[in-house]
Amino acid sequence: MGKELSDAEKRQQLAKLMSEFRTAMLVTRTDDGHMRARPLSIAGSGEGGALYFSTAVESPKVHELDVDPHVNVVMQDGRRFVSLSGVASVVSDRALIEKLWSESWKIWFPRGKDDPSLRIVAVEPVEAAYWDMSGTAGIKYVFEMAKAYVTGKRPDADDDQRHTARFKL
Repeated sequence: MGKELSDAEKRQQLAKLMSEFRTAMLVTRTDDGHMRARPLSIAGSGEGGALYFSTAVESPKVHELDVDPHVNVVMQDGRRFVSLSGVASVVSDRALIEKLWSESWKIWFPRGKDDPSLRIVAVEPVEAAYWDMSGTAGIKYVFEMAKAYVTGKRPDADDDQRHTARFKL
């Protein structure tokens, strides 16, 4: 049996993994009911795993979020994966924009921090899942997968919450 973690330990592992990503796929629902994913740079994070992205008020995602604020945020890099389900809102909080501002945004917001179209998409996650098969844990996982293949028995690593977990936030 794999190692079980407390909710606090799972949140800590999730925060560590999330801090290593610079971009994410934001998945919204379109007017016709289809799912739409788009890559976005992560502008920052807040308490409880909140994530922030910059956007223009004219962006189709703003309309999609007005109609259905339920989103999924996916991060993937090699052997590390994070999936967050949550509720998004589009905010024009100037103090938050000031705090998160990146000079690289000037490409899309030529008037800078005060650009009237600049908004922040704030995602409040309600559920998270992660898979971390990197480093020495990843090597151990590969060996356990090979052993499982040969023996026909499910690997313990699939239950080890240091590497994989799904939980409510």
